[in-house]
Amino acid sequence: MHPADLQLLIDEAALRRCAELYATGADRRDKTTWAAITTEDCVIEAPGITLRGQREIVAALDIMAQLYVSTQHRVHNQLVRIQGDRASGETYSVADHLSAGDGGRTLLTWAIRYQDRWRREDGAWKFEHRFLILDWTETRALPP
Repeated sequence: MHPADLQLLIDEAALRRCAELYATGADRRDKTTWAAITTEDCVIEAPGITLRGQREIVAALDIMAQLYVSTQHRVHNQLVRIQGDRASGETYSVADHLSAGDGGRTLLTWAIRYQDRWRREDGAWKFEHRFLILDWTETRALPP
């Protein structure tokens, strides 16, 4: 195998791991993990919200904890293009959001496509921009 091909595989695996750490960090409300995989100037955009900078992004975990009892994010397909210390691509994900209230428990499911941009800093790939596209949502009541 040519060294350039091997480096491509290593970088692709690192970019996927970055997306997986984002998902796990969201579910565990792990601010340290989210800080480690985002650049200081990272921007995350989702319908109705734009988070600018690592501080706002990490603080959003507190809001998520207030809104949902639990979440579960799963990473699926990912295609990336790497050019030196920059990368871009699309990451598919499904995210479940569990809520509980007087009316019982509900599950909100999002089918997501992230338009991602990464930057390599000090040898580590980090998100510099994530644009969340909701392909569809589903809300359903759960049994008690």
